[in-house]
Amino acid sequence: MNVDEKLEPILAEVLRRNGGEHEFHQAVREVLESLGRVIAKHPRYAENALIERICEPERQIIFRVPWVDDKGQVQINRGFRVQFNSALGPYKGGIRFHPSVNIGIIKFLGFEQTFKNALTGMPIGGGKGGSDFNPRGRSDGEIMRFCQSLMTELHRHLGEYTDVPAGDIGVGGREIGYMFGQYKRLTNRYEAGVLTGKALFYGGSRARKEATGYGATYFVQRMIATKGLDFEGKRVTVSGSGNVAIYTMEKVIEFGGKIVACSDSNGYVVDEDGIDLELVKEIKEVRRERISEYARLKGAGTHYIEAGSVWDVPCDVAMPSATQNELTGKDARTLVKNGVLAVGEGANMPCTPEAVRIFQEAGVLFAPGKAANAGGVATSALEMQQNASRDSWTFEQTEARLATIMQAIHDRCAETAEEYGTPGDYVLGANIAGFVRVAEAMDALGVI
Repeated sequence: MNVDEKLEPILAEVLRRNGGEHEFHQAVREVLESLGRVIAKHPRYAENALIERICEPERQIIFRVPWVDDKGQVQINRGFRVQFNSALGPYKGGIRFHPSVNIGIIKFLGFEQTFKNALTGMPIGGGKGGSDFNPRGRSDGEIMRFCQSLMTELHRHLGEYTDVPAGDIGVGGREIGYMFGQYKRLTNRYEAGVLTGKALFYGGSRARKEATGYGATYFVQRMIATKGLDFEGKRVTVSGSGNVAIYTMEKVIEFGGKIVACSDSNGYVVDEDGIDLELVKEIKEVRRERISEYARLKGAGTHYIEAGSVWDVPCDVAMPSATQNELTGKDARTLVKNGVLAVGEGANMPCTPEAVRIFQEAGVLFAPGKAANAGGVATSALEMQQNASRDSWTFEQTEARLATIMQAIHDRCAETAEEYGTPGDYVLGANIAGFVRVAEAMDALGVI
């Protein structure tokens, strides 16, 4: 799909103003490719530089994060917070700790988050943050000191009505706790709604840990149901073995699917009898070890492949749940050749543009991340709701709300694709549905 000629100057200006930010360029191009039909039907969306404003973050914050390691050495990292769009509510989006983090990646994530949050139908804007800090191999004390230093600067930009971060890659309950403690110390306020992903005993929500993986599975389940299919008896491959991957696997197994492979950044493990999820949880959540340990501990019937591609394993459903651009055109061709029926993005933009095109041309059902992985942020918004009302819901209540939200997101995307003449195109449906909700709010608020 190409960008409509009316939108080409906008894309060219985004590329010029944001040089070298390749992931951001990719995310903007993908959305603009879907908007030609919208502009043709509703020319007013091209007025008052509305699209240009949507592509420009409201605020970009870059700051130094000094901290002291266990050897007494001063370390320096760089922190980021991109407050992309607040037309629908306070900025909302995770904080990522990973050596690859840079301003372009944070902008791409914030841009995607804006439309993802809009798709939930909840009153939250889009933002994202992070640091090039690598938590791997660091002690609890080092991670605490880093989080405290980060929050010392970041706290002045946050607030339950301003910007509400959550976790992301490298940031779990431990890191959220350290950041919330420092926020409370600096502000002298117990403002529970300023961070989500908290532990249950100080304002967290049940089902938050499971939400992104569960939500992606709910979306794909509803998507394949449109073709009279379900997960029962299907071979499923999931990339990654972190939070999103683990709870994707858990819900797929509950729906009757069989997980045949999962991975981490070093390689992947195959178990034709079906991945033992409890063993994966023990390795990744308790021991914090590499997935190679799975083959060693499980023994017969399993094998570990160092490096290589988890997408070489034949499957009916593929759930990329690790990181951006992990599934390439080559991987997509392999999956199609091996008979994949559906692909659901659990991570943010894990499929390259070439891979998406190959899936669509082959008639593979494809669920884009901005729709399929919205369960995490939706449950974060439910956590904000509970904090605001000083309430705490049961796991069953929260999961029921999550299931309803994900089914509504699916239906909104499907109906929008149908309305714009491309039934079954969930990429176009998600992009247009998210864009229209943000654009209508921005238009109503005037030129700000």
